[in-house]
Amino acid sequence: MDPIVLLTVCCVALLVVFDYTNGFHDTANMVAASVATQAMTPAQAISLVALFTFLGPLLGGTAVAETLGQFVSLDDQAPRLGISIVLAGVIGAIGWNLLTWWRGLPSSSSHALVGGLVGAVLAATGPDHVHWGWGALLDEGEWTGVAKIIAALLLSPLAGLLAGYLLYKLLSLCLRRASPSVNRPLRRMQWLGAAWLAFSHGTNDGQKSMGIITLVLVLGGFLPAFQVPYWVMLLCASAITLGTMAGGWRIVRTVGFGIYKLRPLHGLGSQLAAAAVIGGAAWFGGPVSTTHVVSSAVMGVGAADRPRAVRWGKAGEVLFTWLVTLPVAGLLGALTCYLLEVLL
Repeated sequence: MDPIVLLTVCCVALLVVFDYTNGFHDTANMVAASVATQAMTPAQAISLVALFTFLGPLLGGTAVAETLGQFVSLDDQAPRLGISIVLAGVIGAIGWNLLTWWRGLPSSSSHALVGGLVGAVLAATGPDHVHWGWGALLDEGEWTGVAKIIAALLLSPLAGLLAGYLLYKLLSLCLRRASPSVNRPLRRMQWLGAAWLAFSHGTNDGQKSMGIITLVLVLGGFLPAFQVPYWVMLLCASAITLGTMAGGWRIVRTVGFGIYKLRPLHGLGSQLAAAAVIGGAAWFGGPVSTTHVVSSAVMGVGAADRPRAVRWGKAGEVLFTWLVTLPVAGLLGALTCYLLEVLL
């Protein structure tokens, strides 16, 4: 088999695995609030979330895919080297995803993918082949490249925290005279909240592998220009959905029970806040971490209700994982790149 074809197949296969681990690792956060508040059984929640996660990549556009597929520039490299670099970055991201899943930590697949790719590119070709975007931001005020990605990844948790806090305050004000029986319709509304959150997640997270696969196809000469084929959309939607259906109960426990003890109003508020932030970022083309946004939205509703009841120790553990993901995934991507150079 032609080496370029073989490398392309391996890279696409690993990106499908990455999407699967993304579903296994990240999408469990879609069901955490619904399960923790007993609005749904785990089986009901995972089935609903899987359906709308599948629809997200197919109906949500390609803005995030375009951002992620064009923040590194490898067009001037030989196809074999360019695809090998992407392959190394993806391996680094998958390694970090699996490690944090095993430890039950809600880290970011988005951080891992970006960190792995940047580390591999820096190790193989140097900083000139990364589209940093700082010049365009300072000169023209335009968000592009790594600057846009980092801004989305860093600001989205803050937006989730603020949205969760404000939305819970608003819902509490509207329901201040309601009787405890209001919990029943609130649990029903969580079905809508979970569906919206899953669709937003599919729209944002499902596009990440779409963008990198399209980049690989361009580097290998299989596409004349960067345009996501429909079969790539369908492939990535299927992979992330299968991962969603496969599990992730460890992280459900961390987000749904470990940060703050959720009741139906908390669950609905955190779902709506997270869905709005993730969906808005997808429209903007900013890749965000579903895990970060969902966790911060839970913290927001908890802080709005009873700040002292928020388990800030667990939140601090999650925050530490967020901070180390980019550099560690970058290091894994760089090490994998050096290893592939030796082997290939």
